[in-house]
Amino acid sequence: MTATRLDAGAKAPDAEAGHRVVLTGLGVVSSIGLGADRFLEGLRAGRSGARPISVFDTEGFAHAQGCEVTEFEPERWIERLEPARLGRAAQFSAAAARMALADAGLDLDVLRDRRGMISIGTTDGESYDLDQLVEREVADGAGAFDGEAARRVPAARLSVVIAQELGLPDVEAVTVPTACAAGNYAIGYGFDAVRSGEAEFAFCGGADAMCRKTFTGFYRLGTIAPERCQPFDVDRKGILTGEGAGVLILERLESALERGATIYAEVLGYGLNCDAYHPVAPNQASVAECMRLAHENAGVKPEQVDLVSAHGTGTQANDVTETGAIREVFGETPPRTVSMKSMLGHSMGAASALGAIGCALALQNDFIPPTINHVTTDPECQVDCVPNEAVPAELRVVQNNGLAFGGNNAVVLLGRYDAAAEAAGAAPAWEA
Repeated sequence: MTATRLDAGAKAPDAEAGHRVVLTGLGVVSSIGLGADRFLEGLRAGRSGARPISVFDTEGFAHAQGCEVTEFEPERWIERLEPARLGRAAQFSAAAARMALADAGLDLDVLRDRRGMISIGTTDGESYDLDQLVEREVADGAGAFDGEAARRVPAARLSVVIAQELGLPDVEAVTVPTACAAGNYAIGYGFDAVRSGEAEFAFCGGADAMCRKTFTGFYRLGTIAPERCQPFDVDRKGILTGEGAGVLILERLESALERGATIYAEVLGYGLNCDAYHPVAPNQASVAECMRLAHENAGVKPEQVDLVSAHGTGTQANDVTETGAIREVFGETPPRTVSMKSMLGHSMGAASALGAIGCALALQNDFIPPTINHVTTDPECQVDCVPNEAVPAELRVVQNNGLAFGGNNAVVLLGRYDAAAEAAGAAPAWEA
């Protein structure tokens, strides 16, 4: 069929004149740990977030495993806003932003005098609250609506609450609704704003909370695994729905160096496209083209990429299509290709944001997180998925894939930043 295409990420002629953009703060709400340190521990250990779903009634489903966020107490992080007036996804978003701010060591008083960007991706917005509203309407009529729950629903709040929570008056706050690739879309949006000088900093990433609507949709598609997510495995049976938030702080390299910040990674570039090929089926040629766009935007050659953090859902169609696209771009011996969803489940709009954070931690800590639950690689998914146990590795460039329904694809490239080498006049690590 003829596809309608929207491509982004090709390098502009004057892109070299832009600012270099680095990642200096990480905020994580996930099923395997809260905060960057716990998240790092979980990735190293190959921890699984899978457990029976408890956030909604699962009666009538033959199986209902998921990757819920547990032990999350919003009052621990949210200081200015009243958590009870926020939906669960907005709580995740605001809390992750607070974590990222503390991790970056940024002074809020300084940020409040600067122009900034907030971009948060999502699949469901506050669909958990929508579930409750619909249930109440069916049972008791629209007159029984909970007004407070209705006020929590607008998805725009996922970015706006960060501005409100941190008291940032001079920011553009954007919520990006491009489903399961939305976290990477949001990172690309923030990257462009900082690189171009439109913003001096960006809080970007993704947030979603588990809801009955999305679980049921995937269940009826036959893509919910009974017990565990097994990307690239010959016996894989689908996804486990998850939830969480990942928020990354991006700033100019010169700003980070001036204040002596920890630099997790340099954001090298990204690629986006929308092929509109099919409502749910991925298109291999389009996924491959998105990777090429990202490489071109980042100024990176395929052979310089040391690791691919795959979308890696564990469904039959995604894994065959994505690995096929990876081999199309990288050749017969692609980089190691892992799926963090084997541990985190599919956290929807937060997925590629958490994947990008995992990539940054891998770059900084010289390791590759594993693809857990792996027994036998599917012959149609011929990649080294680092089965079950993390491995040490010196990484220079890491690629983070995000693929979504409707053919919305987004790929982000991160590179190692070596301050000592650059001070000595050496080329960046990915150019060495």
